[in-house]
Formats: sequence, C-alpha cells, structure tokens
Amino acid sequence: MAFSGNAVHQLLTNNSKDDFLSASELLLRLANNVLENPNDVKYRRIRVGNPLVQSKLLPVVGGMECLFDMGFVEDGEYLTLPANNNLRAVQQIRDEISVLCQRVRRAEDDSSSNGPSRQRQEEPFMPSLAQNFEDSQQRTMAAAASSLSAMSSTLSSSATPTAQASLVAAGAPVQEQRIQTIDDLKRSESAFFARLQSGMSQVLLYEDPLLQDKARALVPTARLMQEAEVRLQECRSEDPSSSLDVKDCLVLELLNWFKKSFFIWVDCLPCEKCGGSTHHAGSSVPTEEEALWGGSRVEKHQCDTCNAFTRFPRYNHPAKLLETRRGRCGEWANCFTLCCRALRLEARYVLDWTDHVWTEVYSQSQRRWVHCDPCENVCDKPLLYEEGWGKKLTYVIGFSKDDIQDVTWRYSAKHQEVLARRNSCRESWLINTIHQLFNKMLQTMSESRKQEMLHRLVVELVEFMTPKAAANQSLQGRTTGSLAWRLARGELGTPEPAKKFQYVFRLLEDEKHSERVYIKYSCAKDIYIRESQSGSTKHWYSCTYNTRFIFRKEESDWKMVYLAREDNSSSAEISWKFDLSGEDLCISRLELRAPSATYENGVVSWRLCADGQCFTVPGPQLNNFQSFDLHRSQTLVLTAVLTGGRGDVAWQHTQLFRQGVDDAEFPFQIVLHLS
Repeated sequence: MAFSGNAVHQLLTNNSKDDFLSASELLLRLANNVLENPNDVKYRRIRVGNPLVQSKLLPVVGGMECLFDMGFVEDGEYLTLPANNNLRAVQQIRDEISVLCQRVRRAEDDSSSNGPSRQRQEEPFMPSLAQNFEDSQQRTMAAAASSLSAMSSTLSSSATPTAQASLVAAGAPVQEQRIQTIDDLKRSESAFFARLQSGMSQVLLYEDPLLQDKARALVPTARLMQEAEVRLQECRSEDPSSSLDVKDCLVLELLNWFKKSFFIWVDCLPCEKCGGSTHHAGSSVPTEEEALWGGSRVEKHQCDTCNAFTRFPRYNHPAKLLETRRGRCGEWANCFTLCCRALRLEARYVLDWTDHVWTEVYSQSQRRWVHCDPCENVCDKPLLYEEGWGKKLTYVIGFSKDDIQDVTWRYSAKHQEVLARRNSCRESWLINTIHQLFNKMLQTMSESRKQEMLHRLVVELVEFMTPKAAANQSLQGRTTGSLAWRLARGELGTPEPAKKFQYVFRLLEDEKHSERVYIKYSCAKDIYIRESQSGSTKHWYSCTYNTRFIFRKEESDWKMVYLAREDNSSSAEISWKFDLSGEDLCISRLELRAPSATYENGVVSWRLCADGQCFTVPGPQLNNFQSFDLHRSQTLVLTAVLTGGRGDVAWQHTQLFRQGVDDAEFPFQIVLHLS
C-alpha cells in the first residue's frame, strides 16, 4: 500500500512528548515483531482489547492510524496484517518513527544539558514539542477568528476582489503557520484541493432528473408524508409555539425509513457460495463494470467455512447504491443525500476528514442547516461525533450544488483543540479557496438566490463563532460497524439506557362493566386497538412501559415487518404494564398470544410478573394463545427478552410479531379476565 506519512505526522504533532514516545515504543515493538518474524501468524494479529493497545494507542491521535497505514485491517475483534502484505509500509513507518524518536530524545538531552537558551541549528524542522506547538495553536486560533470575522463582513457586500484580498491578509503568514517544508505544504494543499473538487463533483450527481426519478420510485413518499403530518400535529399539540413545518418532520421520517427499511450496514458480506460468515482478506482489482460505478476500491471477504472469496466493491455512484442498498458510512450518506434531493429537500453532502460522512438538510422554518446522520438515524445532534464518539475532528466540509463551506465549527465544542489539529493546509489558504469556489457558484445564480445564499452564510458564520455545549443533547456511541471498527476510532461512547415510556394501562369504564380488557397490536399497521375504546393508537412504543434496544424493522425486499433488536445490541427488552390498584376488580386470568420468529441460536422468552411474582415462558409457547391463572393480581408486567443470534445480523435472528406488510391480522393479543 502507499504510505502517506500523515499518521506518523499526526502522532508527532498532536500529542504530548510522553504520549508520542509511549505510543511509538509500542508501535516499534509491533512492527519489529512482524519484520523479524514475517511468517509467524501470531505477530500479524493484534487484539484491539489488549490493555497496551487500549492504554497507549487508542487514546493518542495517529496511533491506530499508523497500524492501518502499515496495512493492518479490521478482523472482528482483532487487527490483522494480511499474509500477502509485502511489509514495505511496515518497514517504512517503523523507520520513520524510529528516526523521530531519536530526534525527540536527543532534543530532550540537549535541552537538559545545555539549558533552554541554546539555539539548535541542526534539524530545524523538528519543533520544541512543548512551546512551538502551543505558539502555533495560538497563532492559528487568532488567524481563524480574524478570517471568520473578515468573511462575514465581506460576503455581505457581495464578495468583491478587494474583499478576497482582505481574507488572505486576515490569515496568519505562511512562514508562521508552517509545520512542514514548503514542498510538503504544497503537496498537502494540492491534495486537499483535489478532495474539495471531488466533493463538488459528487453532489452534482444528485441533480440528475432521471436519477431523482429513480430514487422517488423507491421512496414511499406518500406514506412518509402522511406520517410526517401526524408527527407535526403531535409536535404542535405539545408545543403550539413550535415553528417546525412538515418538511422538518419529513426529514425525520425519511431518516427512520432509510435506516430501518432500506439500507444495510456492511462489515463483512455473507459468503456468496455457502452463506457463511467471512473476514477481511485484502483487496482486489475492480472490474470494468465495478469501476464504471465508482467502485475503484474492492474488498475481498474470505469465508470462514469454505474459504471462498466474496467481492465487496465500494461503489461511489448513487445510482448503483439505489440497487445494492448496502455499504458503510460513505455509501449511506451518498444514497441518503440523493433521496433528500429527490424529495426536493435542500441537502449537503458532509465530508469529515477523520473518516465519516453524513448529510445536512436546510430547514426553511428554522433558517439553518440541520445535521442528519442516516447511519445512526440521528437528526440535529452535531456534537454526536466529538462528545458521543470521542472523535478528534479536524476538517468537516459541506458540499451542495449551490455552495461549499467549512462547517467544522458546527460539530465541535472545542474549537481551540480542533484548530490545533488542523495542519493539512494554511487557514488563510482554506478560507480563500472555499471563498473563491463559493463565489464562482454565486455567479451562476439569480440575484435573489445569490442574496439568499449570502444571507444564509452570514447567519451560519455567526453560529460558528460561538462553540456549542453538549448539554441537553442525548449523545451516544456509534451503533453501526463492528466493535473493533468503532473501538479503533474511539467511537463507542457509553451504552444508551433503557427508554422508559412508562405507559400504564388502567381500567376504562366499559372494561369495568364487561370485566374484560382486550388489546391487540398490528406490526404491519403499527397500531394498537383497545376493544373498549374507539379509534387506534399509532406507533409500537406508544403503549409500552419501557424498551431497551428495540425498533420496528420493515424489509422492503421481502415485504415483511417485525420488532427486532437494535443493531450491535447483545440483548433487548420491551414491556407492557397493567395496573388495577384502587379498583374493586383484580386480574384472575390472562390469555396471551405473542408470536415470535428465531433463527440460528436466537432466543425469545417472556417474563410475566403478577404482583411482583415472576415466571418465564419460552417464546415459541406463545405462538398460539396460552392461558395463565394470575390468582387475582392487581398489577401485571409482560416483558419480552430477545437474545442470541450469530454474526453481523445477530439482531435479525430474534423477531417479534413478524407479518407481511399488507397483512390485516393483529398478531399480538392480550386478554385480561377480571373478577
């Protein structure tokens, strides 16, 4: 593989001297083990949960990236160096780190023996890690603040050439900001510009009318709009002063549908030959067909059972993704942004330089860009990555057909720390470059559209000037991707607690007279019906007492729907509660039907608690009605517990109330006989 040196550079410049030396010592040991024992498999396999890896590599910027640059790839809970790796990158990175360690230690020795006043003439590129980096951070901070201020004032006057010059002047001088040689800086900025151009080209694909038609044919727009109307009414009933409109709610429904019914996350594909689980086994050359659809990278996944190889082309064209409907964050954001444009929502494709991609949608009602992550089914939680996942952000750029902006500051509450890590280009160069690209777009717009875009930008810049706080944001760790993939990036966060909706069924007057409570739920229609009450109650969770890692899954290909565990959860629970306290009646008998489907080693069981006395019922027993004597209890809690399953789709191996999407039956039925 080609070695860029960026990971080693991050390791040196973004960490304290002690952290750099500690991480380097471990990286050198791991690299030397491989180089000295090239045929010994045990040295090519690193457990991500190893205490040394967790304490010395995961916490430092660039540590795990050095392993990836060496050629290590994710392999379940391990990082593995493929057998076909020629070790050139391992040796090159080992040598780079070794030289830098020697220079850091020599600089430390010279400083302690000769005092701080001695000027080192040799190796001028090597900074004093304590002082020079801090100075650079402060200069960059001042430069960026000045540039943002300059940009907000100049753009409001239609961005004249004089204004462009002031933007350059506002940035710190090249000589002061430089932490690389001039040639390195030019190469880095050239690569940065190429990435900006690629993003600008990408978003133009979403404007193809035929492609938008293809997307609209797959999105259940009418149903989503209907659900958005219902959601909007609920919002307005809770908060009459709410400024939200139906498009805001449509975005939420689209996110939910895309995550749960349309797109699939891929770690490793099932074996094409036998259907078994696979592991990463390097890469392959793309075919002409794959390359045609942007699949320039092709992963090979080898079967753990039959050793056959399955190809996983990383397609980059949204038309192809509408067909495959699978991938990782790049594919998800790519296809989701197209779907947004197909529904005539203004959308940006947002590229995070630290390896994530998502979408922003412009809310007309709120007059701002709103963060949307289809992988996580999350909306308007921009601090998710920094606070929830623990990401060390650097550059986050938003692209649309009408603009390009550095939106990093929306996603960080730690602006000073982010600025200190931004070393791929000069801040003045980045501001000037984005300004020129944006200004070029403005020239193609009508005067009214141009003024609208300029006004939006000024509002956005004001937002960026004040760092956000994480308060009142329910932030969580990553939910897509295997544990190793998330842990390697420090993106696990903390587990989400159970959601306590705490709905409790209490007796209605008709039920007191009939001495019977009858409730049923349809997963297909996603409604509850109560015999003694007119109408229905929408949404599976609306009548639950609490839930933990449960969601409603629609299979658009198989036309089936069911309740299942959230992806990457080892277990899940959902419960319903009845309380007759204070009533003259008690529950004498329960009739319950709660069909479930299990696959592989998945297990569904039910826990029935009457007046605190609990017993367990295996899930299959409730595929048909069963009767239980509750001995005149006044409280009853029914809890379904979902566990087990194998592989990346273990969550799918335990299903409640599975039925066809057009099925009229109500599979979940509860009958309480009172006395």
